[in-house]
Amino acid sequence: MSKLKAMLIFGTRPEAIKMAPVVKECLSRPDELETIVCLTGQHREMLQQVTDYFDIQADIDLKLMSPNQTLAGLTARCIQGLDEVLEQHKPDCVVAQGDTTTVMASSLVAFYRRIPLVHVEAGLRTGNMLAPWPEEMNRRVTGLIASLHCAPTERSAANLLSERVDPDTVHVTGNTVIDALLWAVDRERANDVQWREKYASLRDHRMVLITGHRRENFGQGFNDICESIRQLSERYPRVEFVYPVHLNPNVQGPVHDILGKCTNVHLVAPAPYPEFVWLMDRSAIILTDSGGVQEEAPTLKKPILVMRETTERPEAMDAGAVELVGTSIERIVGRVSALLDDPVEYAHHQIEKNPYGDGLAAQRIVDLMLKQEWQK
Repeated sequence: MSKLKAMLIFGTRPEAIKMAPVVKECLSRPDELETIVCLTGQHREMLQQVTDYFDIQADIDLKLMSPNQTLAGLTARCIQGLDEVLEQHKPDCVVAQGDTTTVMASSLVAFYRRIPLVHVEAGLRTGNMLAPWPEEMNRRVTGLIASLHCAPTERSAANLLSERVDPDTVHVTGNTVIDALLWAVDRERANDVQWREKYASLRDHRMVLITGHRRENFGQGFNDICESIRQLSERYPRVEFVYPVHLNPNVQGPVHDILGKCTNVHLVAPAPYPEFVWLMDRSAIILTDSGGVQEEAPTLKKPILVMRETTERPEAMDAGAVELVGTSIERIVGRVSALLDDPVEYAHHQIEKNPYGDGLAAQRIVDLMLKQEWQK
């Protein structure tokens, strides 16, 4: 049997983190797989940080990012660039992850070329096309096209089956983000001295880690998030609030305007992946609108308050680790305060088993790729 020629495509930092274990697993099987790594460059510096950390060498880099890019412009460049790449390399399958513009464009181009698509982290749904936006649309398009759906959980698989996806193409694999996290957290705990020196200003105080950058929160919702943090910083002067601030001007503006003078709010540059893993591990509470953090933090037994009205990742919420607080000042301040003040309430948000995975997802995904009929 000839080798399976697989092209793995990704373009953002979250995709790179979740695809890194799959890339590593593919490269560990050179007798069975010819692996081609293609970057779209939807993100630039943030993507490079992750590929360097995991020692991933790109075979193709489209470098599509441009200043002030629109979604339509990015999508058009992505489709055109990927179509040329598939024409040149003619892979047996395309592997893409998640819900970005890159994965949506990859799925369309693979469909046009009649090349099977493997969707890593398939089946997540909120049921609301505008939240998260545009990710919900991206993942639904990909769900229509994929030939192999690697669902992280049983609920994600059930979402696909309810949409009449062929059951033979749907498999529960766990989420590769846990594979990456377990590898990274061991490495960064060994580098603890380096990070404690960098964050010496935290002293031995409790720390709340904050991430916030979702488009649907821009405007009043984002102003309210920042005002909530300001009020919390005043209420808890011996708690440190660390906020790696996204580079988007819609984030930078209100964050610095509202929080810039708060002495126990540390506004730092976007943290490279290893540093962010250490910050998650060091934190007491995580306040976020990120999808990936909802999956990672339960492994570290951290309570997660999600500043969104819906989540496509309900499993950790059902398990008790995650709670939706939206962008309401009253709700955010109230729930963070409860977790800081009440040890019993805090303990209720720490769970023993992460519903998103056990660290073996990439192995299962590659095993499935090699068993497909289109591989023969």
